[in-house]
This record gives sequence, C-alpha cells and structure tokens, in this order.
Amino acid sequence: MISRRHFLSAGAGAATVLASGARVAHAASGQVVVGTWGGDYGQLLSDLIDKPLLAPKGIEVLQDVANADPRKTKLLAERQSRRGSMDVACLSDSDHYIVATTNVFDTVDASKVSRLDKVFPELRTDTAIPHIYSAQVILYNENLVKTPPTSWADLWDPKWRGRVGLADILYPANTLAAALAGGGSVSNYDPAEKKLMELRSLDVKIYPSNEALAAGLKSEEVWLTSMWLARGFMWKKAGIPLSHVVPKEGAVSIVFEASVPRNARNKEGGFAYLDAMLDPKAQIAFADKMGYVPTVSDAVLPEDLAKHVSLSEADRAKLLKPDYKYQTERSQRTLDFWNKQFKG
Repeated sequence: MISRRHFLSAGAGAATVLASGARVAHAASGQVVVGTWGGDYGQLLSDLIDKPLLAPKGIEVLQDVANADPRKTKLLAERQSRRGSMDVACLSDSDHYIVATTNVFDTVDASKVSRLDKVFPELRTDTAIPHIYSAQVILYNENLVKTPPTSWADLWDPKWRGRVGLADILYPANTLAAALAGGGSVSNYDPAEKKLMELRSLDVKIYPSNEALAAGLKSEEVWLTSMWLARGFMWKKAGIPLSHVVPKEGAVSIVFEASVPRNARNKEGGFAYLDAMLDPKAQIAFADKMGYVPTVSDAVLPEDLAKHVSLSEADRAKLLKPDYKYQTERSQRTLDFWNKQFKG
C-alpha cells in the first residue's frame, strides 16, 4: 500500500549523497539508448531530462520508442547477447516484474545512482528506480455525466451504451477493472472475461493509444473511461471537462520504472540517466505536466498542484496492491482473451 504522505508528496530530507555515486554519474558520457514510450511521456523525457540534464554532461540520448510489449520482447530476446540494444529500459511496475524474473537487469545501488537515497523506500526495488506513479480511476465528462459513477460496475450500465471508451494498450488495467466489476480481485481475473464480453455488447469503443482516447473524450465520442488519474489531470489541463472517482471496489496504483540491462553498451551512461530521472525539478515538472506523483522525498509539490494529482484519505484507503505473481502467470491468457475474444 502506498503511504499517505507519499501520495501527498510531503516530507523531505535523507542521508547525504554518496560521493562514489556522484563520481559515476559525472564520469558518464557518450550515447545512451533509452527504450521508452512515445507520445507525451517520451517528449517530456526529452524536454526535462535528455536535453537539460544529460546533454551538458556530453550524453546524447536516443529514444527507442515502442509500446511495452515489444520492449519486453526485445529485452528477453537479447538477454543472452553480449551487447544489448538498450542502455535504459522504461517499464511499468508489473512489466518490470515479468522481465526482472529472467535476470535481465543490473542491480541498482547508491554506488551507481547517487540520488537513490532520496527514493521513498516502499517504491524501491533491487533492479529499478521508480520514476513516477499514479492510481487507476474512472474519468468521466462532468458536463455529460450528471450522476457520477461510484463503482467499476457503473460502466456496464446500459444507459452508457456506446459512451464508454478504453485504451487498447492498457488491457491489463482494463481487465482488472472488469474483474473487480464482476466480483473478482487482484488475484482473480476470471470474472473479467464475462464482464468484458458484456461491455463489448454495449458497444464499448477501443482506442489504440492514450492520446487517441483523449481525442475521443474531447470530441465527446466517449464520456467515461478507465484511466490513470495523472492522465486525467493532464487532459483536464488541455480543456477536456473531466472529473474522476476512485471506485468503491478499489483501484490499483501504477509505478513507472527504469532499469539498466546487464548487457547495456553504456552502463555508466544508463545509470547517469536513472539518476537524472530522480532529479527533483524534473520530477515536479512531470507532476505539473502529466499529473504523476514524484517518487523522491525532496520533490515537494506546490499545494495547489498536490490537491489535483493526489488522492483524498478516503480514496487512498481504497488503493489495492497489484499481485505481480498472479498477473505474470495469467498474462498470456489475459492478452489472448483481450485480442481474440474481446476485440476479435
């Protein structure tokens, strides 16, 4: 469970930065290939990290842009190679868990990442740094949905026929939402299959990307969706009249992480990149631009921003911890059902 103070991004201070880690970061140079998503996230990495923080150190950043599944496939396919194609791999917490079980990633410690001591302890793992995080909620058009939903099951109300939209790339989170709507849990997705087919019969719309879904919300083609709170914040800033609710069945948090593969060609540059991702100014800027909460103690959000991207005490009590082992064991079934039955 994510602690209360960290969703508020309050608190500060930690031990002194280790000199050895600082030396590694400053010594790094050359070209760094970062496997990441495109769209808004990739652009913000370029604007907030690549150019202002890495370029002055002589590090040229090249983004290897793809969705998570192709990136996972590449990491697994290359794990026996002497030299991999990525120096940094960005993944969600659940995707990182899957890949990390195959010993693909190098260990992250303070001798390699000088700002590691600023990371909230409950977000740390042995092979990744947590970059940003948020929670899965229901977003709805506050001008068109007069009675706000209170549960995942409300998305199945026939009155919303043709007005619910989902992002294809978020099929694991959407499957979990369907499972919760059907009485399942983070460790039981079986009810999701029946619920997803019911949603299909209600003319649910599927969009290929988060950005395409945003366009559907803006055009009022869809009125409700399952999405990360951070995305809702960003879209609301762009002028879409959205509100959100944490459903009564519960909602999961998501952490976006970054790791250095064991066979990275430029490990020093890769770890310098991870260190830069933890820069407090960059973290606050990500929160302001995308609504994701910082993962380090010295990135304290302004109060007016924190109230929009953080959760209330009651909503935080509804947060669910993902069951990574169950997700991993069921991942192929989840994907196959989504593609072949639900979308097919």
